[in-house]
Amino acid sequence: QVQLVESGGGLVQPGGSLRLSCAASATIFSIYTIRWYRQAPGKQRELVAAITSGGSTSYADSVKGRFTISRDNAKRTVYLQMNSLKPEDTAVYYCNAFRPGVTAWGQGTQVTVSS
Repeated sequence: QVQLVESGGGLVQPGGSLRLSCAASATIFSIYTIRWYRQAPGKQRELVAAITSGGSTSYADSVKGRFTISRDNAKRTVYLQMNSLKPEDTAVYYCNAFRPGVTAWGQGTQVTVSS
């Protein structure tokens, strides 16, 4: 089983940047698709970005051009670089690891965008 630990959240002003990290315990980390989700208070969890084992990326329309997902398989870590942050980006951000037959979630990290 794979365990995930997110870090890097915090309080930032509108227009600012944060970089989230998702560190995994999986021995063969490179075979997993990693997704970042977020959940704001009173809202459903939504998919923000994803990166496949081959490095292909995809983004929600609401974050395209502002967020970048990347992975370092040697460090078993996926990053979410978030620029030009808006108040509506405020949420708990979760990473998810997936391969056929296996899925795992981290505990989440809070991101608050406020002046």
